[in-house]
Amino acid sequence: MSSLGPEPWKAPWWKAAKGDAPTLYFILTIHVLALIGLVFFPTPGWRVVVSTVVLAWIGGLGVTVCYHRSLAHTALRLHPVVKHLLIFFAMFNGSGSPDSWTANHRQHHSKVETPEDISSPAIGGFWWAHLRWLWQAGKIPLDRWCPDLNRPEYRIWNRLQIPLLAVSLFGGLLFGIPAFFWLGPMRLVVSLHAQCFVNSIAHMREGREAGDDSSQNVTWLAPLHFFQGENWHHNHHAKPSSARLGWRLWQIDFGWYAIVLLETLGLATSVKRVSRQERASL
Repeated sequence: MSSLGPEPWKAPWWKAAKGDAPTLYFILTIHVLALIGLVFFPTPGWRVVVSTVVLAWIGGLGVTVCYHRSLAHTALRLHPVVKHLLIFFAMFNGSGSPDSWTANHRQHHSKVETPEDISSPAIGGFWWAHLRWLWQAGKIPLDRWCPDLNRPEYRIWNRLQIPLLAVSLFGGLLFGIPAFFWLGPMRLVVSLHAQCFVNSIAHMREGREAGDDSSQNVTWLAPLHFFQGENWHHNHHAKPSSARLGWRLWQIDFGWYAIVLLETLGLATSVKRVSRQERASL
C-alpha cells in the first residue's frame, strides 16, 4: 500500500509516496528543461535531431521487446547479450530498472480495473494513470510479482540506474547546448509520455460497460511509439502471452519485426505466436 493511504489518487499531485520524491523531482526537472530547449533551440540541426530519434527509437525497442514482451510476459527468450543491451537502452530512455518495470506491469494485468491496479484511469482518472502513479502509488513487492528477476544479472541494473540517468540527461553537453536539450530532457519527456499513454489513453475505451475490458487500439499513437506496436493495446490485453501486438497487416509493429529478425538470427527463441484463427476470434 502507498504511504499516502489506500486511495493515493485522492492526495494532492505534489505529494510523493515514501521514497518516491526523487521520481517526482526528476519528472518535473526534465519537463522544465524540455520546455526551455523547445523555446530556445527549436531547430538544433539535422544531426542532433537524427541522433535524438535514433536513441529514442532504440530505447523504445528496449521497452517493448525486452521489458514488455520478454521479461513481463515471457512471450520470447532473448540471447543474454541482446537482452542486456536492450535493458541498457530502455534504462537510458528513462524507463526504470527491469525488475520494477516488470513487477508494475504484471500487477497491472493481474488487477486491471480494480483499486489494486497500479495505473488504472477508471480508478484514479487520466492524470493518475498517465503520470501520478509513478510517484504516488508506492513500490510494490518485487518478491511477489517478479521473483524470477531476483538474480544478480538484473539487480545490478538497480545500482546503475542513477549514473545511467545522469549520463542520459547531461551527456548531450559534450556536443553543445542544443544537443543537451534535445538528446537529454526533450528526448526523455517524449519517451516518457509515449509510454504513459499506454496506461492512460489506451485504457479509456468509450462506451464500455462496468467490468468490460477497457483497453483499446489507438491508431494515432503509432507515430509517437515509432510504430513499434505498443499502441495496439487491445490486442495485447486479448492475448498477453503473444509476442506480436499488431495482428493485422496494416497494424505496423516494428517490435514484432525486430523479434522475427532476432529469431532468424538465433538471438530470440521460444517466441509465442497467436494463430490466424485465434486472432480472428478475439
